[in-house]
Amino acid sequence: MNISVAAPAKINLALHVAGRRGDGYHLIDTLAVFTRFGDRLDIAPADADSLTVTGRYAADTPADESNLVLRARDALRARLRGDARAVAITLEKNLPVASGIGGGSSDAAAALSGLAQAWAADIGGRDLVAIGLSLGADLPMCLAARPLVARGVGDELTMLPDFPALGLVLVNPGVAVSTADVFGALTSRENAALPPLPPRIDFHSLRNWLETTRNDLQQPAQALRPEIGAALKALDRAGSGFSRMSGSGATCFGLFETGNVAKRAAAAIRARQPGWFVAATRSIASQEAPHAGN
Repeated sequence: MNISVAAPAKINLALHVAGRRGDGYHLIDTLAVFTRFGDRLDIAPADADSLTVTGRYAADTPADESNLVLRARDALRARLRGDARAVAITLEKNLPVASGIGGGSSDAAAALSGLAQAWAADIGGRDLVAIGLSLGADLPMCLAARPLVARGVGDELTMLPDFPALGLVLVNPGVAVSTADVFGALTSRENAALPPLPPRIDFHSLRNWLETTRNDLQQPAQALRPEIGAALKALDRAGSGFSRMSGSGATCFGLFETGNVAKRAAAAIRARQPGWFVAATRSIASQEAPHAGN
């Protein structure tokens, strides 16, 4: 059975660093959504395992055992004690690498979800989350792929009902940022948690709420990569209702009231910066099925 699985971009609308554990892992408090635009995995039965990477960012993506997709495949197969036939996986890499939008983690989450289907695995969601967490702190979020608040190291999830789709423009100025370097440049690691969300989420209430929050990684990331500031200015110039960096950067997002307005803004930014990654998209609403396809 051939399986096609979406690997959506993860957007941290707000991200507060709330502490640090004794083992060095940072504690976070983040509101995250996932977008309809992202990578895609196609999985097919094969005589031997393989991974082929295509798409705009294929050249930046390793196809060896360092790729989280292959680590996810092997971890799930080990959990199934080898009762899983060979598969050919094609990863269409549309998201820039090391860009703060969870691309590798989302790819791995899609691999776990897709392979569980392809192998008709008798495995529950909690087991998939446990396997995912062994691969990276973002994996539980990416397996959920719906609007959520994540705490702890990213593994304590609260799903958000009735969260609408948002019009977004994603912009990356063509630079990669090391997550470790950004966390290392933090000046404060004991910050307040996110404030309570408004009782009803729409464009206006969310924008007003976001004004009261932060991405604590934005300032250190921008100090390392000043190009992030140019991306934020480009979003503001294009009419974004709210602009911020996602994750540890360098991808930034702009919030727009409608999808059509977002598309026009993306076209304007792309015309001025043809070498940048620019994508108009919508986020996945609470009631939409994750990993259903792009």
